[in-house]
Amino acid sequence: MQVPAPFDYVRATSVANALELLERHGPEARVIAGGHSLLPMMKLRLARPDWIIDINDVAELHALTEEPDELRVGALTRHAELLDSDVVGRLFPIIHDAERVIADPVVRNRGTIGGSLGQADPAEDLTTVCDVLHARIVIASPGGERVVDMADFHRGPYETACEQHELITEIRFPVRPRAGSAYEKVERRVGDWAVAAAGAALWMAEDGTVADATIGLTALGLEGPAVEAAAVLIGERPSEDLFAEAADLAAAASSPIEDQRGPVDYKRHLAAELTRRVLGRALDRAAHPAVA
Repeated sequence: MQVPAPFDYVRATSVANALELLERHGPEARVIAGGHSLLPMMKLRLARPDWIIDINDVAELHALTEEPDELRVGALTRHAELLDSDVVGRLFPIIHDAERVIADPVVRNRGTIGGSLGQADPAEDLTTVCDVLHARIVIASPGGERVVDMADFHRGPYETACEQHELITEIRFPVRPRAGSAYEKVERRVGDWAVAAAGAALWMAEDGTVADATIGLTALGLEGPAVEAAAVLIGERPSEDLFAEAADLAAAASSPIEDQRGPVDYKRHLAAELTRRVLGRALDRAAHPAVA
Protein backbone atom coordinates (compact mmCIF):
# COMPACT_ATOMS: atom_id res chain seq x y z
CA MET A 1 0.00 0.00 0.00
CA GLN A 2 1.56 3.29 -1.17
CA VAL A 3 -1.45 5.61 -0.92
CA PRO A 4 -2.29 7.49 2.29
CA ALA A 5 -5.64 7.03 3.97
CA PRO A 6 -8.06 9.96 3.44
CA PHE A 7 -7.29 13.11 5.44
CA ASP A 8 -8.19 16.79 5.60
CA TYR A 9 -5.61 19.55 5.07
CA VAL A 10 -5.25 23.09 6.40
CA ARG A 11 -2.44 25.69 6.32
CA ALA A 12 -1.56 27.52 9.53
CA THR A 13 -0.73 31.23 9.33
CA SER A 14 0.96 31.71 12.72
CA VAL A 15 2.13 29.76 15.75
CA ALA A 16 -1.06 30.74 17.58
CA ASN A 17 -3.15 29.54 14.63
CA ALA A 18 -1.26 26.24 14.44
CA LEU A 19 -1.82 25.63 18.15
CA GLU A 20 -5.51 26.47 17.81
CA LEU A 21 -5.83 24.02 14.91
CA LEU A 22 -4.05 21.28 16.86
CA GLU A 23 -6.39 21.81 19.79
CA ARG A 24 -9.49 21.97 17.58
CA HIS A 25 -8.78 18.80 15.59
CA GLY A 26 -7.54 16.73 18.49
CA PRO A 27 -5.16 13.78 18.83
CA GLU A 28 -5.41 12.66 15.18
CA ALA A 29 -4.04 15.95 13.83
CA ARG A 30 -0.41 16.09 12.69
CA VAL A 31 1.90 18.99 11.80
CA ILE A 32 3.81 18.87 8.52
CA ALA A 33 6.80 20.96 7.37
CA GLY A 34 9.27 19.14 5.11
CA GLY A 35 7.20 15.96 5.22
CA HIS A 36 10.10 13.53 4.74
CA SER A 37 9.22 11.59 7.89
CA LEU A 38 5.43 11.85 8.00
CA LEU A 39 4.54 11.30 4.34
CA PRO A 40 6.34 7.94 3.91
CA MET A 41 4.64 6.70 7.09
CA MET A 42 1.28 7.84 5.73
CA LYS A 43 1.88 6.11 2.39
CA LEU A 44 2.58 2.86 4.23
CA ARG A 45 -0.42 3.58 6.50
CA LEU A 46 1.78 3.40 9.56
CA ALA A 47 0.33 6.85 10.29
CA ARG A 48 -3.31 7.69 9.55
CA PRO A 49 -3.94 11.29 10.67
CA ASP A 50 -7.39 12.76 10.17
CA TRP A 51 -5.94 16.26 9.72
CA ILE A 52 -2.65 17.58 8.31
CA ILE A 53 -1.68 21.06 9.52
CA ASP A 54 0.88 22.64 7.19
CA ILE A 55 3.12 25.15 9.01
CA ASN A 56 5.30 26.23 6.08
CA ASP A 57 3.65 29.67 5.96
CA VAL A 58 4.46 30.44 9.61
CA ALA A 59 7.15 33.08 9.03
CA GLU A 60 8.05 33.44 12.72
CA LEU A 61 9.52 29.91 12.67
CA HIS A 62 12.11 30.75 9.99
CA ALA A 63 14.34 33.13 11.99
CA LEU A 64 18.05 32.54 12.60
CA THR A 65 19.35 35.02 15.17
CA GLU A 66 22.85 35.43 16.62
CA GLU A 67 22.97 36.85 20.13
CA PRO A 68 26.02 37.36 22.39
CA ASP A 69 25.40 34.21 24.39
CA GLU A 70 23.35 31.99 22.07
CA LEU A 71 22.29 31.22 18.52
CA ARG A 72 18.52 30.99 18.08
CA VAL A 73 17.34 28.81 15.20
CA GLY A 74 13.69 28.70 14.14
CA ALA A 75 12.19 25.23 13.92
CA LEU A 76 11.39 25.70 10.20
CA THR A 77 15.01 26.44 9.27
CA ARG A 78 15.89 24.07 6.41
CA HIS A 79 18.93 21.83 6.47
CA ALA A 80 20.24 23.68 3.40
CA GLU A 81 19.89 27.03 5.19
CA LEU A 82 21.92 25.77 8.14
CA LEU A 83 24.59 24.48 5.78
CA ASP A 84 24.73 27.77 3.88
CA SER A 85 24.93 29.95 7.01
CA ASP A 86 28.35 31.47 7.71
CA VAL A 87 27.22 32.24 11.27
CA VAL A 88 26.37 28.59 11.93
CA GLY A 89 29.65 27.40 10.44
CA ARG A 90 31.69 29.90 12.47
CA LEU A 91 30.02 29.19 15.81
CA PHE A 92 29.22 25.50 15.44
CA PRO A 93 31.16 23.73 12.68
CA ILE A 94 29.72 20.42 13.91
CA ILE A 95 26.38 21.48 12.41
CA HIS A 96 27.96 21.93 8.99
CA ASP A 97 29.70 18.55 9.34
CA ALA A 98 26.38 16.86 10.04
CA GLU A 99 24.36 18.73 7.44
CA ARG A 100 26.77 17.68 4.68
CA VAL A 101 25.98 14.02 5.33
CA ILE A 102 22.22 14.26 5.92
CA ALA A 103 20.40 12.51 3.09
CA ASP A 104 20.64 14.33 -0.26
CA PRO A 105 20.06 17.87 -1.63
CA VAL A 106 16.35 17.26 -2.18
CA VAL A 107 15.83 16.34 1.46
CA ARG A 108 18.12 19.11 2.71
CA ASN A 109 16.20 21.71 0.70
CA ARG A 110 12.88 20.78 2.33
CA GLY A 111 13.67 19.07 5.64
CA THR A 112 13.78 21.20 8.79
CA ILE A 113 15.70 21.06 12.04
CA GLY A 114 12.46 21.03 14.03
CA GLY A 115 11.12 18.12 12.02
CA SER A 116 14.33 16.14 12.47
CA LEU A 117 14.35 16.58 16.24
CA GLY A 118 10.62 16.00 16.53
CA GLN A 119 10.88 12.65 14.72
CA ALA A 120 13.37 11.43 17.38
CA ASP A 121 14.81 8.72 15.16
CA PRO A 122 17.73 6.99 16.96
CA ALA A 123 19.83 7.21 13.78
CA GLU A 124 19.12 10.91 13.17
CA ASP A 125 22.25 13.07 12.97
CA LEU A 126 21.04 16.38 14.44
CA THR A 127 19.94 14.72 17.67
CA THR A 128 23.56 13.89 18.47
CA VAL A 129 24.65 17.37 17.39
CA CYS A 130 22.13 19.02 19.70
CA ASP A 131 23.09 16.71 22.56
CA VAL A 132 26.75 17.61 22.11
CA LEU A 133 26.07 21.35 21.96
CA HIS A 134 23.72 21.36 25.00
CA ALA A 135 20.90 22.78 22.90
CA ARG A 136 17.59 23.83 24.41
CA ILE A 137 14.25 23.30 22.69
CA VAL A 138 11.49 25.91 22.86
CA ILE A 139 8.01 24.37 22.87
CA ALA A 140 4.83 26.42 22.48
CA SER A 141 1.44 25.40 23.82
CA PRO A 142 -1.90 27.17 24.26
CA GLY A 143 -0.78 28.03 27.81
CA GLY A 144 2.53 29.63 26.77
CA GLU A 145 6.13 28.60 26.10
CA ARG A 146 8.51 26.30 27.92
CA VAL A 147 12.19 25.57 27.31
CA VAL A 148 13.43 21.99 27.57
CA ASP A 149 17.08 20.94 27.71
CA MET A 150 18.03 18.56 24.94
CA ALA A 151 18.91 15.99 27.61
CA ASP A 152 15.24 15.94 28.63
CA PHE A 153 13.66 16.45 25.21
CA HIS A 154 14.06 12.94 23.79
CA ARG A 155 12.41 10.31 25.94
CA GLY A 156 13.22 7.30 23.78
CA PRO A 157 12.97 6.22 20.13
CA TYR A 158 10.34 8.34 18.34
CA GLU A 159 9.20 9.91 21.61
CA THR A 160 9.77 13.49 22.75
CA ALA A 161 8.71 15.92 25.45
CA CYS A 162 6.58 17.76 22.88
CA GLU A 163 2.95 16.76 23.43
CA GLN A 164 0.44 16.35 20.60
CA HIS A 165 -1.14 19.77 21.23
CA GLU A 166 2.25 21.53 21.34
CA LEU A 167 4.68 22.83 18.72
CA ILE A 168 8.48 23.06 18.56
CA THR A 169 9.24 26.68 17.70
CA GLU A 170 12.96 27.24 18.25
CA ILE A 171 16.28 25.59 19.05
CA ARG A 172 18.78 27.58 21.14
CA PHE A 173 22.50 26.85 21.09
CA PRO A 174 24.62 28.40 23.86
CA VAL A 175 27.70 30.26 22.61
CA ARG A 176 30.85 29.86 24.72
CA PRO A 177 34.44 31.00 24.13
CA ARG A 178 37.36 28.77 23.06
CA ALA A 179 35.02 26.13 21.66
CA GLY A 180 35.53 23.56 18.93
CA SER A 181 33.23 20.84 17.62
CA ALA A 182 33.11 18.14 14.96
CA TYR A 183 30.96 15.30 13.59
CA GLU A 184 31.90 12.30 11.47
CA LYS A 185 29.72 9.56 10.02
CA VAL A 186 30.21 6.20 8.31
CA GLU A 187 27.43 5.24 5.91
CA ARG A 188 27.00 2.46 3.37
CA ARG A 189 26.26 4.93 0.59
CA VAL A 190 25.90 8.69 0.31
CA GLY A 191 22.76 9.95 2.02
CA ASP A 192 22.08 6.73 3.92
CA TRP A 193 21.36 6.40 7.63
CA ALA A 194 24.51 6.06 9.68
CA VAL A 195 26.24 2.75 10.25
CA ALA A 196 27.85 4.72 13.06
CA ALA A 197 28.62 8.36 13.76
CA ALA A 198 30.19 10.43 16.50
CA GLY A 199 30.15 14.08 17.52
CA ALA A 200 32.21 15.97 20.05
CA ALA A 201 32.55 19.47 21.46
CA LEU A 202 35.44 20.83 23.51
CA TRP A 203 35.60 24.07 25.50
CA MET A 204 39.18 24.97 26.38
CA ALA A 205 40.48 26.81 29.43
CA GLU A 206 42.98 29.65 29.07
CA ASP A 207 45.78 27.39 30.33
CA GLY A 208 45.22 24.90 27.47
CA THR A 209 43.41 22.24 29.48
CA VAL A 210 39.90 21.01 28.69
CA ALA A 211 37.36 23.06 30.64
CA ASP A 212 34.36 21.08 29.42
CA ALA A 213 33.60 18.36 26.88
CA THR A 214 30.70 16.42 25.40
CA ILE A 215 30.76 13.27 23.26
CA GLY A 216 27.75 11.82 21.46
CA LEU A 217 27.16 8.75 19.29
CA THR A 218 24.59 8.13 16.55
CA ALA A 219 22.97 4.78 15.67
CA LEU A 220 25.00 3.00 18.34
CA GLY A 221 22.43 2.38 21.04
CA LEU A 222 23.51 5.17 23.36
CA GLU A 223 20.81 7.51 24.65
CA GLY A 224 22.30 10.93 25.37
CA PRO A 225 25.99 11.82 25.64
CA ALA A 226 28.80 9.47 26.66
CA VAL A 227 29.24 11.04 30.09
CA GLU A 228 32.12 8.92 31.42
CA ALA A 229 34.09 9.31 28.20
CA ALA A 230 33.84 13.11 28.35
CA ALA A 231 34.64 13.19 32.07
CA VAL A 232 38.19 11.83 31.60
CA LEU A 233 38.99 14.86 29.41
CA ILE A 234 37.98 17.62 31.82
CA GLY A 235 40.88 19.36 33.51
CA GLU A 236 43.43 17.50 31.39
CA ARG A 237 45.78 18.69 28.68
CA PRO A 238 44.77 17.13 25.35
CA SER A 239 46.90 14.35 23.90
CA GLU A 240 46.47 11.41 21.55
CA ASP A 241 46.56 9.00 24.50
CA LEU A 242 43.89 10.97 26.36
CA PHE A 243 41.63 11.04 23.30
CA ALA A 244 42.18 7.30 22.78
CA GLU A 245 41.12 6.65 26.38
CA ALA A 246 37.97 8.72 25.94
CA ALA A 247 37.24 6.96 22.64
CA ASP A 248 37.51 3.53 24.25
CA LEU A 249 35.12 4.60 27.01
CA ALA A 250 32.64 5.93 24.45
CA ALA A 251 32.77 2.62 22.58
CA ALA A 252 32.26 0.72 25.83
CA ALA A 253 29.20 2.84 26.61
CA SER A 254 27.65 2.10 23.22
CA SER A 255 25.18 -0.73 22.72
CA PRO A 256 25.00 -1.40 18.97
CA ILE A 257 22.93 -4.18 17.45
CA GLU A 258 23.88 -6.45 14.58
CA ASP A 259 21.93 -5.73 11.41
CA GLN A 260 22.41 -5.36 7.65
CA ARG A 261 24.78 -2.45 8.30
CA GLY A 262 27.29 -4.53 10.23
CA PRO A 263 28.11 -6.71 13.27
CA VAL A 264 28.42 -5.44 16.82
CA ASP A 265 32.24 -5.60 16.99
CA TYR A 266 32.59 -3.56 13.80
CA LYS A 267 30.21 -0.87 15.04
CA ARG A 268 31.94 -0.67 18.40
CA HIS A 269 35.27 -0.28 16.59
CA LEU A 270 33.73 2.57 14.59
CA ALA A 271 32.49 4.20 17.80
CA ALA A 272 36.04 4.36 19.15
CA GLU A 273 37.70 5.41 15.91
CA LEU A 274 35.17 8.11 15.05
CA THR A 275 35.25 9.51 18.59
CA ARG A 276 39.03 9.78 18.47
CA ARG A 277 38.84 11.60 15.13
CA VAL A 278 36.17 14.12 16.12
CA LEU A 279 37.97 14.95 19.36
CA GLY A 280 41.11 15.76 17.38
CA ARG A 281 39.23 17.92 14.91
CA ALA A 282 37.30 19.69 17.68
CA LEU A 283 40.56 20.54 19.40
CA ASP A 284 42.01 21.95 16.19
CA ARG A 285 38.92 24.07 15.65
CA ALA A 286 39.03 25.38 19.21
CA ALA A 287 42.62 26.52 18.56
CA HIS A 288 41.72 27.92 15.10
CA PRO A 289 38.12 29.18 15.30
CA ALA A 290 38.01 30.32 11.68
CA VAL A 291 38.42 26.72 10.45
CA ALA A 292 35.04 25.14 9.63
